[in-house]
Amino acid sequence: MKTNIQRGVTRREMIKGSVAVAALAFAQYPLTLFGGPEAEEGGVLIPFLDVQPGGRKQTRWQDLTTWQTKTENLYEVKHYGVPEVKVENYALEISGLVRKAKKLTLDEIKRRKRRTVTATLECGGNGLGVAFMGAIGNVKWTGAPLADLLDECAPLKRGIEVVFFGVDEKVEKIRDKDYPQNFARSLHINDAMRDEILLCYEINGEPLPKEHGFPLRLVVPGWFGISWVKWLNRIEVIDRRYMSKYMAQEYVTLRGEERGDKTIWRLTSVGPMDVKSIIARAVKLKDGTVRLTGAAWGDGTPIKTVEVKIDDGGWQPAKIDRSPKDKYTWRFFSFDWKTPAAGEHKVVSRAIDEEGRVQPSAEDPEIKLKKTYWEANQQWPRKIRIEDAG
Repeated sequence: MKTNIQRGVTRREMIKGSVAVAALAFAQYPLTLFGGPEAEEGGVLIPFLDVQPGGRKQTRWQDLTTWQTKTENLYEVKHYGVPEVKVENYALEISGLVRKAKKLTLDEIKRRKRRTVTATLECGGNGLGVAFMGAIGNVKWTGAPLADLLDECAPLKRGIEVVFFGVDEKVEKIRDKDYPQNFARSLHINDAMRDEILLCYEINGEPLPKEHGFPLRLVVPGWFGISWVKWLNRIEVIDRRYMSKYMAQEYVTLRGEERGDKTIWRLTSVGPMDVKSIIARAVKLKDGTVRLTGAAWGDGTPIKTVEVKIDDGGWQPAKIDRSPKDKYTWRFFSFDWKTPAAGEHKVVSRAIDEEGRVQPSAEDPEIKLKKTYWEANQQWPRKIRIEDAG
């Protein structure tokens, strides 16, 4: 795999110790962007041995040096295709168990109070394997707060669920019969009334591109991307749980819990994000230290600590960059590995949030007894080869 570094620095060239070329790459991607200590001149990027394959948009962890993800690098997932939506014909309908139904054009939505939120967007299936470990990005979203609009519509007391429908549609088989269905997800009304949930029309300061939900999408900071409904054109308040295919059949997690000699199995819909981290980059400094850097994130509960383990050693604290104050964004961390021995090594991180939730290992029952691939927040050991200094 080639990174995005100019002149095509390859993994093989770096492993062979092409110091001059790798130093150029390092100079273009300074680690001070992680909020860590300044790197010494002449640092050499060391590639991990578990290389992400190319061919799809995603965060390439080895290239992660900037806090905000560029729109062109943000992953894309679609379930019913990408619809063509013409702005001149577009309207957002809010109806159901409300006293004052509304229908708004995009221009009317844009004239409402405007808010910008930086939040991490992650696919519910991210982390299921090396081929799908970069379906995540940290992005600036701009739009109109949803809560204000719902307040104006005056939901009835028995309206407990808010359903969000996209323009995209497909015929689905339900009880052996075919029915046209629009993609839809729902939130409990208490979740829908959070201040930071947006009816989003801009990404990173530009209009939403078609593949990311133009002209309007829902932004639900702290929740997996499946809840961020794209091509949004209808919101409905109802008095019971909404059970679409992507609430009740797909994007559900089957997990076991051992209780004595029995295992209790639960099936839950994918919703809030899990506490998670990954070591993204390794750079060998002039004095032989290897600086490991990465990202940690969750559902908005502050990340308390990130710890790093080398091979079979103990957990050691990493330094967390806390300068960005945004609640729902990832945090960068760094760890200086002093005098590493030559040869192959395994390095891994784990994040712990302020509620005490610890990113589990693959052998933890939370992961070992999970039978579906969504919510794969297990620790991600990475393999690295340190070349002999001689």
